[in-house]
Amino acid sequence: MSVLDVLQERGFIKQMSHEAEIKELLEKEKITFYIGFDPTADSLHVGHFIALMMMSHMQKAGHRPIVLLGGGTGMVGDPSGKDEMRKMLTPEFIEHNIACFKKQMSRFIDFSEGKAIIANNADWLLNLNYLNLLREGGEHFSVNRKLTAECFKKRWEKGLTFFEFNYMIMQSYDFWKLHQDYNCVMELGGDDQWSNMLGGVELIRRKEQKPAYCMTCKLLTNSEGKKMGKTEKGALWLDPEKTSPYDFYQYWRNVNDSDVENCLALLTYLPMDEVHRLASLKDAAINEAKKVLAFEVTKLVHGEEEARKAQAATEALFGGGADLSNVPTLEITAEQMNAKVIDVLTAAKVFSSKREARQMIAQGGLTVKEEILKDPEASLSADLFDADKSLLIRKGKKKYFRLLVK
Repeated sequence: MSVLDVLQERGFIKQMSHEAEIKELLEKEKITFYIGFDPTADSLHVGHFIALMMMSHMQKAGHRPIVLLGGGTGMVGDPSGKDEMRKMLTPEFIEHNIACFKKQMSRFIDFSEGKAIIANNADWLLNLNYLNLLREGGEHFSVNRKLTAECFKKRWEKGLTFFEFNYMIMQSYDFWKLHQDYNCVMELGGDDQWSNMLGGVELIRRKEQKPAYCMTCKLLTNSEGKKMGKTEKGALWLDPEKTSPYDFYQYWRNVNDSDVENCLALLTYLPMDEVHRLASLKDAAINEAKKVLAFEVTKLVHGEEEARKAQAATEALFGGGADLSNVPTLEITAEQMNAKVIDVLTAAKVFSSKREARQMIAQGGLTVKEEILKDPEASLSADLFDADKSLLIRKGKKKYFRLLVK
């Protein structure tokens, strides 16, 4: 079974540039391939997760990955899928983000000697003479074809800047450069990158008269076709400081029943027989599959210890256990033990505003020590706290917090 069979069985593959050639290549040879990541934030998010898993499956099958960090392209910004121009990033901001990416990726990719390569396109793009770029690649790009590319369509009405118009050329140049330096023959990426990726394939084939390929993976969407990975706090980040392991675990524990199989196949290494078995569970039994999903995904991203802590906290809250030490804890001062509930919870960022807090209380959605809070002006009191000076708060149906007096 080739890695292409594995990727197709698990549901990764969306499009391939040369399907028959790729199938034969991956069955017979070990190749070097790359995926690019523009460092637009200081953490990867769950949208990058599928690309990392795809890269991991390829590496486990003996193929060599190049992680291309966009220190150069990040200064322009990819217009693909965007309604407006991205903000320009400073070199210092980009360098900081690249360092964060490398640390997170090491959980998925083996960067030991010869196993993988990390490259930064700033090394060649920042010093690239624009006239040389035009001479090296300009003749191989048709403006007519570029204008029909999917990645530009959303921007056509509002206006597409010449600044962004060059992004596809830069990404194509990256592929050609990696082909020259490392004999890289394939680019992988999300399906929203299809037009950009084809540009690189065509540049190498025309300029070098050698084969080059690309494959896209589908984006992480739910059964309704909407992107997954959004929470009430924003994106689902892989950085534990941005999204706690507990919240990360809870996200996967609470996915829709219809999304369990897709997530298990794409975001875990469980054998497909086990994926199908878990996904076939019905009614209340499907919760066992969600527990497996939440644990396996959290283990991959945050490590087994953090996954077990999140699991234990969840069982304590929903399974009637006694150990609440791993429930998200909010420290408060002794003076706050007698302050208004909404003041304390707003200060602790449980609510974004007192107005939001009052609305939830009016809807009966805030519970303090198993009692629904009805008075928005109610205050805490020392007798509400347990002997360990902690107090359990529930926001909505499933969000728990433990107030702890310092």
